[in-house]
Amino acid sequence: MNAKRVDKIATGILYAISGVIVLILAAMLLYILFRGLPHVSWKFLTSPSKAYQAGGGIGIQLFNSLYLLIVTLIISFPLSLGAGIYLSEYAKKNWLTDLIRTAIEILSSLPSVVVGLFGFLVFVIQFQYGFSILSGALALTLFNLPLLTRNIEESLRSVHFTQREAGLALGLSRWETVVHVVLPEASPGILTGLILSSGRIFGEAAALIYTAGQSAPALDFTNWNPLSVSSPISIFRQAETLAVHIWKINSEGTMPDGASVSAGASAVLIIAVLLFNFGARALGKRLHKKMTSA
Repeated sequence: MNAKRVDKIATGILYAISGVIVLILAAMLLYILFRGLPHVSWKFLTSPSKAYQAGGGIGIQLFNSLYLLIVTLIISFPLSLGAGIYLSEYAKKNWLTDLIRTAIEILSSLPSVVVGLFGFLVFVIQFQYGFSILSGALALTLFNLPLLTRNIEESLRSVHFTQREAGLALGLSRWETVVHVVLPEASPGILTGLILSSGRIFGEAAALIYTAGQSAPALDFTNWNPLSVSSPISIFRQAETLAVHIWKINSEGTMPDGASVSAGASAVLIIAVLLFNFGARALGKRLHKKMTSA
């Protein structure tokens, strides 16, 4: 058998494997959407859930997911940006940077349930934050930090060294070159990674079961006192998210229409994650095209 024939067979096998993976993913997504979309309506998206009656929605859980996502990004993005800049622009090749990268790799490989148990022991019990948005956001920061740091570091490294040399030649300091030259050039990749990590945070459940809690108390949207547990902007209240709500319905749900609520919530979650992913790609391409044409 000649080399060309072997190459064609190997290429065909790889295409077949890729096709099977795509078909499995498409079948899963279509199954979830086909079962869930008929139950999705404006009332379903805005009304609160019900524990023992039919007709409940996911309004509070959806709000909790979005609010928890915002709080997590506020905490994790500056830390990831600083770590990415240090590793890309300032860190030398030595044992310290190797240790940092090893720690990042270990954190990225930890199961989310382990991160949740760590958050429960440290943030909920030791720091006495209780089951709250703050505890959940800190746990998700540990979960999200490795991925976001690595993405920012790779985006900064992809900027050609001549860009840095041009900034230094114009009299800019090293920090000014990073802020005014490297970061704007790397912004499409950074934003793409940020949106992709947002989708990962939005769909997380295991880490939040032990930190953010499994209840969704009623919210008073006229009360904007951050210290009040009924305020929607309070970070010290329990916050059952959409993913946790789906898990809870399927494990210990008592509502008569639990299957319908679970199917509808799953469809909403899948659509949100898909929007994050497609939005990241579209925004990244648009920014890259705009910057290359400028």
